[in-house]
Amino acid sequence: MDNPIHVAVDDPKADTEWNDILRKHGVIPEKPPSPTPLIEEALLEARKQAYDNRLENKGLDELDELEDDEDAEFLEKYRKQRIAELSSVSQSSVFNQVYPLQKPDYSRDVTEASRKAYVLVHLTSSLGTNIESRLLTELWRELARKFGDVKFCEIRGDMCIEGYPNKNTPTILVYHDGDIKRQLVTLRELAGPKTGIKGNSSDLEQLLVEVGALKANDSRLLHLESHNERGIPTTRNNVPNSDSADDGSDWE
Repeated sequence: MDNPIHVAVDDPKADTEWNDILRKHGVIPEKPPSPTPLIEEALLEARKQAYDNRLENKGLDELDELEDDEDAEFLEKYRKQRIAELSSVSQSSVFNQVYPLQKPDYSRDVTEASRKAYVLVHLTSSLGTNIESRLLTELWRELARKFGDVKFCEIRGDMCIEGYPNKNTPTILVYHDGDIKRQLVTLRELAGPKTGIKGNSSDLEQLLVEVGALKANDSRLLHLESHNERGIPTTRNNVPNSDSADDGSDWE
C-alpha cells in the first residue's frame, strides 16, 4: 500500500502560486472570501444613512439657517416633522412640576400613573447634609419644567420604606407600564455630586433616553455626546408597588 505524500505548506492562507496549485488539486482548502468588499459596502451604506439623516437632530431655528444650503422640499419635510413632534409634546406635557408623594397614595400616583406615562421617583434623604439628595431635588425641578410629559415625584426614603437607610439616598426609581424599569442607588452610577442635566454620558437627560422616557432625537435635548449603556442594576427588592406598598425593607 502506498504511503501518503506529505506536501510542505508554509502558510495555507498565503496568496502564492504554489498554494494556488495545491488548492486546485484539493490539497488545501480554498481561500475564504475577502471581507474588504463587505466592509467597504457597510461603510458606504453608513455614509449614505448619515447623509440622509443629517437633519434628524436639527431644531426649527437650525433648519431655517440651512435654507441656502439644502433643498427646499427636503427642508420643508423636516420642518413639518419638527412641528408635529412639538405639537405632540405640548399635548402630552401635563405634569410640569415635581409631585410630593404620600405612602398610602404610592400605588395610585406612581404604579398606576406609570401605565400612561413614565414616572421617576426620587427617594430623598432625611438629612439636610446629604449633598447628592439636595442636588437631585433641584435637578428634579428643572427636569419637570422641561419635560412635562414625564412625571417626576419625591418622597423621603424612610417615609416610603420603613428603615430605608440614608446612605442609599438619593435613590432614583423609574416606573413604566406599572412596573419598575430602572433603579439607581445614590448618584454614583451617574457623576456623583457633579451630576447635571446635560453635558456628558453621565447626565440625567441621557438617563431619560436610556430608559425610553425620551427619544434620542427629541428636539428638547441638546446633542448628547454618548449613548453608552451604564449597566445600572434593576433590582426590585422591597420597592413599593401596587401589590406591596406597605412592605418594609432591609437595604443594609
